[in-house]
Amino acid sequence: MDLIAKHGSRIAVTLIPLVFALLHAIGILPIGVLGRLDDIIYDARLRATMPGTLDERIVIVDIDEKSLAEIGHWPWSRNRLADLVDELFDRQKAALAGFDVVFPEPDDTSGLKRLRQLATGELKDTPGFSDRLSQLQGSLDYDALFAKSLKDRPVVLGYYFTSEDREAREAGLLPAPVMTREALNGRPIKFVHYTGYGSNIEQLAKAAPQAGFFNPIPDADGVIRSVPLVAEYKDQFYESLALAMFRMLSGMPKVEPGFPPERYLPKQYQGLDSIRLRLGQRTFDIPVAESVLTLVPYRGRGGIHGGSYKYMSAADLLAGRIPPESLKGKIVLVGTTAPGLLDLRVTPVGEAYAGVETHANLISGLLDNKIPVKPDYALGYDLVILVIAGLTLAFGLPLLSAPRAVMLSVVVIAAVTAINTWFYLSYSLVLPLAAALVMCLTAFALNMSYGYFVESRSKRELAHMFGTYVPPELVDEMVKQGAENFSMEATNKELTVMFCDMRGFTKLSEKMEPTQLQALLNVLFNRLTDVIRGNRGTIDKYMGDCVMAFWGAPVDIPNHAQLAVKTSMEMANAVRKINEEHRAKGIPEIGVGIGLNTGTMCVGNMGSEIRQAYTVIGDAVNLGSRLEGLSKVYGVDIVVSETTRRLAPEFAWQELDRVRVKGKEQAVAIFWPVAPADRVDKSVADELKTWAAFLKAYRAQEWDQCDVLLLNLQRMNAKKYLYELYSERVASMRLLPFDPSWDGATNFETK
Repeated sequence: MDLIAKHGSRIAVTLIPLVFALLHAIGILPIGVLGRLDDIIYDARLRATMPGTLDERIVIVDIDEKSLAEIGHWPWSRNRLADLVDELFDRQKAALAGFDVVFPEPDDTSGLKRLRQLATGELKDTPGFSDRLSQLQGSLDYDALFAKSLKDRPVVLGYYFTSEDREAREAGLLPAPVMTREALNGRPIKFVHYTGYGSNIEQLAKAAPQAGFFNPIPDADGVIRSVPLVAEYKDQFYESLALAMFRMLSGMPKVEPGFPPERYLPKQYQGLDSIRLRLGQRTFDIPVAESVLTLVPYRGRGGIHGGSYKYMSAADLLAGRIPPESLKGKIVLVGTTAPGLLDLRVTPVGEAYAGVETHANLISGLLDNKIPVKPDYALGYDLVILVIAGLTLAFGLPLLSAPRAVMLSVVVIAAVTAINTWFYLSYSLVLPLAAALVMCLTAFALNMSYGYFVESRSKRELAHMFGTYVPPELVDEMVKQGAENFSMEATNKELTVMFCDMRGFTKLSEKMEPTQLQALLNVLFNRLTDVIRGNRGTIDKYMGDCVMAFWGAPVDIPNHAQLAVKTSMEMANAVRKINEEHRAKGIPEIGVGIGLNTGTMCVGNMGSEIRQAYTVIGDAVNLGSRLEGLSKVYGVDIVVSETTRRLAPEFAWQELDRVRVKGKEQAVAIFWPVAPADRVDKSVADELKTWAAFLKAYRAQEWDQCDVLLLNLQRMNAKKYLYELYSERVASMRLLPFDPSWDGATNFETK
């Protein structure tokens, strides 16, 4: 009681993080950043513990760029696929083949359909035509040839489900379900639910009745960490491609739901503990998490050189360049790493990870009986750890000196981390850790800084704080208007934000001593800061080799967009002058990438009780940051949003693209400021006019017209990287079928 009486306020403050952590854990007040931090911890631990060894049991037959170049664009005619299947089983002696592709439409590349129409129409009376067609149709019916090659062979086809709000699409023939809702015995189990599907044509589906869906389920950050093992469609349950292949390898055991013992929870509250495979008296349990998702046990970095699986080009197999029986007894997955076929995923171990290798990893995990799982008791574990650690710090820190408080905090954090890691390494249990770590750190910080956060701030201190962000002339203006007219409290205003990042600075830092690097960085930031302040900008923060600024607060500036654009162009010019000095001194040059966006932002003093800053946040700010990152993609130094361009008509603009960035559902038009409008000569104006015509043709998918216009543009400006970029895009898009739903936008949502 004496402890509470003496340190009650400090204990209460230190308990605040525990309260928020508990509310987060039980779902009353979910804190998104903690979930994201748990994902980061899981990803890092997964990368650190991957075996990184070759699994010789599985081989990936790759429809790669080489195969597309030799055989032609995808989809290939089914007679070639029949040849591939025959090669896999007759000559290479594969044990099992799975297709990470779907065949939803009949193949008419041979022209058989048209020949049949002619035989009953225009050429009906032509002597011998029908007889000759009857003789040839066996060799021209590519679907029949493919079906014949599949029949009575250990082959698992792939298909996909859809979850569209509009009318569900059903194409092809689904395989038989592996389980019905009656098997759940009335338990309210949540599965991944789909409303439509795209499966294989009936002729192929009947020839190879075993099939599995290959849908990935990305997390909120777009990363594929888990896949559904079983999914629901119309109250029936279907297996994934990996599970279907594993069952075929295991003698086709029956699929059953696996429940925890009822002594732990009543039947109506039970979740699904596992997917159980039963073959006679033998059972095999595959652990699953919520929604019957299974974490993918990634083995390595992925790809041809990733070292986890052997990749074999489909072209080499079809050409007979692979020695006989090279795949004897192997599990074969047919998929693609070609970027144009859009089966590259973002995973914890790679940002362009072949989707087919995701299935391979899961099959390896099933064969090894080593699948990481988030158990249903993870919540209970999290609550126990939070309470023990939180109370230990709340009642221990107020009694200790600063050094001993640091030591106690380190011990608690180390114990929490060690217990969590032990469960992961010993039992493959993925348990929450972020909430406990953040709670411990925040409790320590609040306890140590308690006195500083209960002191009031005077108006003079407020003005002094503003003086660290804005130019002196704006501070003087604020003083003249009266301190009472300005507040650090958050408010929504239309502002223009800028993000400026240095390119090539890492390379430069590797060649310089720390003191030289410090001096160089100071010179660089001094010049850029002078430009920003000279145009009435507010410095938000310096982040490594990046500077963030905004216009329109704390002092209202009507032409904030115009000033921001002018500033960005002057900053780019300042960097060019610095590079001239670098060349004279033999120092590597640096580049600059700047992103500008105008919109409604929340501006004010923000941060933690330990540190606050006058800053801006909001969707418009996030978009500005995304645009800065796109400058490197398009080979320009400045990328500006449509809203900023509209408010700055004093400049000539070149539209770069329409993009769909992470966090934005609608596509955003982006622009590059060419020059002040009154300084644009005729040659530049003609180039911009031709470019506008190209974009119109590009968005209409008129690829031949695009080629002509790009050729003209490259003649006008041969050094422009933007035109090279679009040349590559047009070449890639030409391989795809016409898509009437495409809005012409480039997707950067997962980048």
